[in-house]
Amino acid sequence: MIISDVITVFAWVLGFFGLHPNGHIALFNPWLAIVVVAPIGAHITNRYVAANADAILLPLAALLNGLGFVMIGVLDPQQGQLQALWTLVSIAAYVATMILVRNPDSLDKYRYLLAIVGIGLLFSPLVPGVGENIGGERLWVHFGTLSFQPVEIAKLLLAIFLASLIVEKKDLLARLRGGGFRRFGPIALTFGIALAIMAVEKDVGFALLIFITFVIVMWIGTGNRIYLLFGAVTFVLGLLVGGAVLPQVHQRITVWLDPWKYAATTGYQLIQAQYAFGIGGLSGTGLGLSHPTVPVATSDFIFAAFGQELGLLGTSAIIISFLLLTGAGIRIALRAHSEFSSLLAMTMTIILALQTFFILAGVIRVLPLTGMTLPFLAYGGSSLLANYILLAILVRISHRSNQHADPRESPLIES
Repeated sequence: MIISDVITVFAWVLGFFGLHPNGHIALFNPWLAIVVVAPIGAHITNRYVAANADAILLPLAALLNGLGFVMIGVLDPQQGQLQALWTLVSIAAYVATMILVRNPDSLDKYRYLLAIVGIGLLFSPLVPGVGENIGGERLWVHFGTLSFQPVEIAKLLLAIFLASLIVEKKDLLARLRGGGFRRFGPIALTFGIALAIMAVEKDVGFALLIFITFVIVMWIGTGNRIYLLFGAVTFVLGLLVGGAVLPQVHQRITVWLDPWKYAATTGYQLIQAQYAFGIGGLSGTGLGLSHPTVPVATSDFIFAAFGQELGLLGTSAIIISFLLLTGAGIRIALRAHSEFSSLLAMTMTIILALQTFFILAGVIRVLPLTGMTLPFLAYGGSSLLANYILLAILVRISHRSNQHADPRESPLIES
């Protein structure tokens, strides 16, 4: 934790002098203090209530959060202050989750309630007077001056529901015979509604995230490869139909294939992102020295801003941090003491990894843009809050596993 805080402070100092070469740095910055001290509070909580947990998760998240805060503050000081406040709220949610969810297996008992709440959160942006349309996507709800993206919390609730249902019906799902709608209905109905809502809200990114997570977890939980085949076929059909029927899907695919054809309109952001990586080169221009011009650089394209100011070396370090987070999550899943905890940890890790992959692949033009938020790094309170709660659940599972389970045994492998 000390190393991540030192890196954050050092990056902030570099960013400050990059913006103000002749300026005098203040001895105390309250926003930086929040971002540095809040994770220390979470770490102290871990030592008291989860001393046996994996020690790498929280420092990695704090490092990414801190670097994101620095970049956001360099690009937009007001958003940087808001991100610091959201960091405080998110760390508080992390601590609350650590205290309240003493046994992650207890979440299994509330799967239907959590599924209903998750679906309700997905519906909420469609409520008149509450939902808000931003960028053609109806994903936000607002209360006064506060806006929130409920799908970020909904994905966690649906992940718990999915893990619970697969564990309960694993044998039946693995056989792919019998049971009828009474047995398979809850899964099909819940995720059918979720994907339908995503289509109505025009949120292609999270629809894709939920669907692919569902397919991968079904395969892992049952051991039946037919789900991968089913998922691949359905994905291709959905891509073809979506490209033909939904204008937003068609636009993102065409812009991805040839952004220069739409350089003055929809392709402008993607082209500027490629220029940013080119300007950054191997080592970057330095924090605060280049003033990235890529649009929405604090959120959707923050990775491109890092590419310009930190170069290939800096962005590689960020990718390695995400890979370490993913690896730690997989290790926790494999060491979990119960089948539900194991599959839940794997589901949470898959969500984090896929969301990271989709946004990075979109920015570097490997895949079409999805519009999702880069976990911990990009500006956005909803995403930060949800990902710290996700992290707390992983830490909790890790703690109980290291207390009770033989690390050589894995419920997922045995199943």
